[in-house]
Amino acid sequence: MIIDVNNILVSSDIFTEQFCCNLGKCKGICCVEGDAGAPVTLDEIGGIEDALDTVWGDMSAQAQSVVDRQGVAYTDRDGDLVTSIVGGKDCVFTCYESGCCLCALERAYRQGKTSFVKPISCALYPIREKKFKDGTIALNYNQWDVCRDAVTKGKELGLPVYRFLEGPLVRRFGQEWYNELCTVVDELRKEGII
Repeated sequence: MIIDVNNILVSSDIFTEQFCCNLGKCKGICCVEGDAGAPVTLDEIGGIEDALDTVWGDMSAQAQSVVDRQGVAYTDRDGDLVTSIVGGKDCVFTCYESGCCLCALERAYRQGKTSFVKPISCALYPIREKKFKDGTIALNYNQWDVCRDAVTKGKELGLPVYRFLEGPLVRRFGQEWYNELCTVVDELRKEGII
């Protein structure tokens, strides 16, 4: 079921499915698996380029080489701008700590070294945003087998996707929109629709 929340189309499974990242189990595999980089906007590319000198030393030699050749992003086969990748899979901004794959951009931000966090598409995962040519935005829950431990943990905690991703949703759409989303969910539950 698709719900309109202030002109943003939201798949109802974002309200009903449970999710909570479990880095201890998955080791950050979502930054490594896949066939393209993370979707980015032109503004985000500018933010990434501004942070590049700060994170350069955390990037692998192969990642540095890719960035030297093609930049921090490229257009994938679907025509979307995405972060550059190494060897057909690893995001160039992956770095490793204690056996876990982390985002060099996010780590630098958390250390107070940059003002750019990471692409919003990464922060919103497992929600994927789709923009249509008419300007309509749709939010869908992307189920991926590498996140099965996150689903298990989310179920244990009783944590719906939209609650787990409150911070990124507020960052992307604003507090007012998120509050309306929560109101819509409450109304749908009261009516027994979800």
